[in-house]
Amino acid sequence: MSAFYQNWFLASRPWSFIMTAISVGVGAAVAANDGPFAWGFFTLTLTGAVFIHAATNLINDYYDVRNGVDSIEAATALYRPHPLVEGKIPAGSVHITSYALFAAGSLIGLYLAATRGWPILAIGAVGVAASLAYTAPPISYKYIALGEFSVFLMWGPLMVEGTYYVQRQNFSLEALFISIPFGVIVALVLLANNLRDISHDKSRHIRTIAITLGAQKGFYLYAGLVALAYLSILLMLATTVLSLWSLIVFLSLPIAVKLLRIMTEKIPDDADARTAQLDTAFGLLLLVSLILETLL
Repeated sequence: MSAFYQNWFLASRPWSFIMTAISVGVGAAVAANDGPFAWGFFTLTLTGAVFIHAATNLINDYYDVRNGVDSIEAATALYRPHPLVEGKIPAGSVHITSYALFAAGSLIGLYLAATRGWPILAIGAVGVAASLAYTAPPISYKYIALGEFSVFLMWGPLMVEGTYYVQRQNFSLEALFISIPFGVIVALVLLANNLRDISHDKSRHIRTIAITLGAQKGFYLYAGLVALAYLSILLMLATTVLSLWSLIVFLSLPIAVKLLRIMTEKIPDDADARTAQLDTAFGLLLLVSLILETLL
């Protein structure tokens, strides 16, 4: 891969797409347990979601750099490739490419809305609007402590329910409940990032939940939400929303315990990446449990 394409590939943060794949997969797995499964529509849903996710990563990096939040000294740029900060790709091209990806994802969404139901249009519109307004003016709600809630909503209820709707052409209360723990874990990736960046973000005059609560209370919130994610699995098992297969999700618990121990001592520079590892393990095991329930 040439340096040019490698830089663009890295700028899209492809490692983060596993979160989208899991959310779409969870919604599809719940739908498959309720009726016939359409692989073509699943592929379109996943492709459209990844386009929007890539566009979101690019547009957010563009405005973070433009607003002075991301710089070469920021912790984010120290542990992961950041071609825009490093000057390896032009800012204007990033801006244009993000809108091209939004357009591509939106076209897929329009097709799904026309063929599977217009509620998909509403879900897609909320997703695109939330992605654009995350760091872009005039709202830039990431900078006013609303980022974690948005991430939870996008990768939890909206993406899971949207995928379910494409398959079943209706919504599911079970899919909604099942989306909650994974959405919470995804949101914790951002919370971990913000806990690490409290001093940096204060210097940039932005507000996050971590800054509002302070480091200690912010960590308590983080730890409490990790516990809530696992407890919700037990609650859904007790209420038959999930089957006994869901207990395999607890194979990821040692990762959570190790991470919490590390963060008790100090928030590491790669706190968000470590949380993403927990998110991946938790989500994949949840997805596997749903597939096993459908098959067996």
